[in-house]
Amino acid sequence: MKTLRKFIKTLSAAAVFSLLVPLLGVAAQAETWRLASPNGRVQVEVVRSDAKGLPRYSVKYDGYIVIAPSSMGLHTNLPLSEFAAPEVTRRSVDEVYHMVLGNARSVPDRYHEMTLSFSAINEGHNIDLIFRAYDDGAAFRYVVPPQANEYTVYGEQTEFAFPVDYTLWGSDLGRSTTSHEREFLPTTASQVRVFHRYDHPLVGKTGHKETTFALAESDVENYPGAYYSRGWNNALGVVVQLAPLIDSHNSNPQAAKIAQDTPLRTPWRVIMLGDSPRALVESSLVATLGAPSRVADTSWIRSGKAAWEWWHNENVERKTETYLAYIDFAYELGLEYLLIDNGWYEGWSIRYKEGSDITKPIPAMDIPKITAYAKERNIGVILWAQWKQLDDHLDEAFAAFERWGVAGVEPDFMDRNDQEMVNWYHKVLSKAAEHRLVVTMHGAYPPNGLVRTYPNYINQEGVLAAEYNKFSKRITARHNVTLPYTRMILGPMDYTPGGFTHVKPEDYYVGRFSPVVQTTRGHGVAMYVVFDSPLTRLSDSREAYRKPDGSWADGIDFIREVPTTWDETRVLQGDIGEYIVTVRRKDDTWYLGAMTNEDGRTLDIPLDFLGKGTYEAKIWQDAEGDISSLDVSTQRLKRNARLKMKLAPTGGGVAVFKPASRR
Repeated sequence: MKTLRKFIKTLSAAAVFSLLVPLLGVAAQAETWRLASPNGRVQVEVVRSDAKGLPRYSVKYDGYIVIAPSSMGLHTNLPLSEFAAPEVTRRSVDEVYHMVLGNARSVPDRYHEMTLSFSAINEGHNIDLIFRAYDDGAAFRYVVPPQANEYTVYGEQTEFAFPVDYTLWGSDLGRSTTSHEREFLPTTASQVRVFHRYDHPLVGKTGHKETTFALAESDVENYPGAYYSRGWNNALGVVVQLAPLIDSHNSNPQAAKIAQDTPLRTPWRVIMLGDSPRALVESSLVATLGAPSRVADTSWIRSGKAAWEWWHNENVERKTETYLAYIDFAYELGLEYLLIDNGWYEGWSIRYKEGSDITKPIPAMDIPKITAYAKERNIGVILWAQWKQLDDHLDEAFAAFERWGVAGVEPDFMDRNDQEMVNWYHKVLSKAAEHRLVVTMHGAYPPNGLVRTYPNYINQEGVLAAEYNKFSKRITARHNVTLPYTRMILGPMDYTPGGFTHVKPEDYYVGRFSPVVQTTRGHGVAMYVVFDSPLTRLSDSREAYRKPDGSWADGIDFIREVPTTWDETRVLQGDIGEYIVTVRRKDDTWYLGAMTNEDGRTLDIPLDFLGKGTYEAKIWQDAEGDISSLDVSTQRLKRNARLKMKLAPTGGGVAVFKPASRR
């Protein structure tokens, strides 16, 4: 015990204070607090076995332990404290909020909440632990009241202990300065190491029926993003690792500096729960835990599909006439946006360099003329921007964009999620809303609830997506059917679909300026339903979307029709990395998308999601022997019927169901 106290004293002298699970004090009768979700299936138990320490928590689903008793705490340089018995407050919320864009229009915000308010016994500070139990998961956060002086957060002692060796799917980035673009690969809890840095979400199968969970975060502000690595005692499970400040010293990295008189509210640490991986895809829990909208008027925000010049040929000539032609193409297809990628402003560069001026288009680019031409055709123009070059002229640039009639902006290459960058996201999204600019981010960290807080944040990258068809063979069919169950459960992802030059995997080649995809046409069009993407793209060349006779290529009629934001979403069939069948409703019309990995399969899909009456169904399926063609058929179906779909290897298919009374 003397050795332990000496260690704690040394730690305090090193200016690293820990609000830890019990290390001090005499064993006493355990204090236990319990919280259940409204339907009772999610249960949180919080136990303090030391009368002066912080508690441990655990999470059950239908009585099955998903998260075993786990540590809680923060590492800061505030004075070391011991805590009296907490004051406990509880409340229940049963509301519905409306998402401007996304998987569903009306989203329940229904939970039971418990706050444990711990007061310092002697010199020190207080801390609240807030727990929530939703029907589709649990969440908790730390809240520290304002302090008289600035202080530093070095890390967390937040643990997610696993009772058994779970099968996991994770994206190990290895560091925090990253564009968050790697595969989600299967592994096991016992294979996670202390040097790993797994991104959000970390998805796990419990082995109990199909019960699946995912670890995530939400409502991150004035605080860094987090990663997951092996626990300190090498036990099964993971712990939170915070992204250090970019200028932090490696030997004693600082995660956050909390200003004087500023409260600290850590992000929600989220445990999503469902009866299957499919249930997690349907969940909006990460968005729900985001702060409510800070944009009062959202009437100007719209979703849509965009023409885009970069993917198929980044050497396209940057001049006004080029983009007027792209606007004509977008208008002919009924697209809502044109995205102008890099090269349009003076001194632009991918990596930051001084001397650029984002308020000055190059002489060949008349942005006001382009936007005026687009506006006449009800098309919005979005401008790409290297993030730091945008930040150098932020207020001036956004005022100019509004004056020019620009609809939105795409900052790129942030490649960080430390506290400073997190705060930059909030600044940019807030200022963009003031100028009625939608935002899509590339080089972005994963979604963490900002789509609720700033509804003008209509999409983001942070995903290993179609652009990698220009560089590698990594964008496989298996990867594509892993993403919906992993990265996409957090929120929208700008995958940039639309590659219409198809080859079989064994014939695939890297074509930087004429990229191809190693999946079928059916797989490609199904992305427009399966992937959550309120701003999606047609990434290929204009010529790729026509046949040699000038008529539209197979599948374009579906892409023209399919919406990009939805009233309701359901996942009917599928499994991680294998296949997926998703249906989404817009008004009274249902859209179905099915995608498979390298294995072909025949699907037998129940249609009980349909309403009463008869529906006219139009179905696009992989054509026999031609990966670039689709067979199209129509049927009249009712909700007690079943739809047979045959998917080719790397294939897919789509269907549209409209009430027959509309015909």
